[in-house]
Formats: sequence, structure tokens, C-alpha cells
Amino acid sequence: MKKTKVLFVCMGNICRSPTAEGVFAKLIEEKNVAHQFDIDSAGTHAYHIGEQPDLRSQKAAAERNVKLSHLRARKVVMGDFEDFDFLLAMDDENYATLINACPAPHKHKVQYFLDYAPQLNVREVPDPYYGGEYGFERVLDMIEAASEGFLTALQSAQHRS
Repeated sequence: MKKTKVLFVCMGNICRSPTAEGVFAKLIEEKNVAHQFDIDSAGTHAYHIGEQPDLRSQKAAAERNVKLSHLRARKVVMGDFEDFDFLLAMDDENYATLINACPAPHKHKVQYFLDYAPQLNVREVPDPYYGGEYGFERVLDMIEAASEGFLTALQSAQHRS
């Protein structure tokens, strides 16, 4: 069975996208479908290459039994557009950056992550980097909702095909 390859993308790959990777990894592990996925996260900018996720992200995630400390920031590379089935952007700026860099045959792979959580009535995961601790909790809530919605959408599509 071909694995579904998912890349979560934010700007620096130290807050939102590694949180999404960690939350989704935990979800697919709990649902016993982790073997069906290859997941990763990356940033559109090279600000933090090789660094661990922001300590505030790690702390907030750890309180929900999501581990992020093993992750390291990297920048999106051209090969990602071909290699991944989904490139899930956290906000308008990163969506635009991805779409502008993406070769035409792969543009359909670039999507907003929060489109999988329509009940939130927002399209962007806000960057918590410059805010207080509440921002990291809010990001986790949004990412958990989108992760559930994304997995449900994928499973529904599988059942239809």
C-alpha cells in the first residue's frame, strides 16, 4: 500500500508546522494508521534550520502528550513538491510562498491546513511566536481540529475509491 506523504508548512518551522507534525503523528498512532503515512514539517524561510521547535511549543504540546523535541527545523526544498501528496500551509503568506514556488503539475497539493477544520471559521493558524502562552494553546486547539478533519477526509476518500 502506498503511503500518504504529508508536509506541514509554516514560516520558520519552529512553532506551528512542527506542532502540526507532532499532533498528527500522535493522532495516526492512536488510530493505528501511522504505517499508512510519511509525515514531515518544514518552513518557507531558512531562519531556524537545524533547531528544535520553540520551547513554548514543546511545553504546550507536552501537556497534551505530544512530543516535539526530536524534530529539527528545515526549509522547504523544490523536491518536496514532487515527493509529498499534501503540502499543508498554516497561513496566507506561507500558502502564497508555496504556490509561487510550486511547479504547475503539483499546485493542487498545496492547501490550507485549516480548510480541514471548517467549523473554526478561520483559514489561518496564527503565529504564536510573538504572543503569550495562550497563543500556543490556541494553536494546538486549531491544529488538533484540523488534524482530525484531515484524517477523516483522507479516510472518506479512501472508502470512495
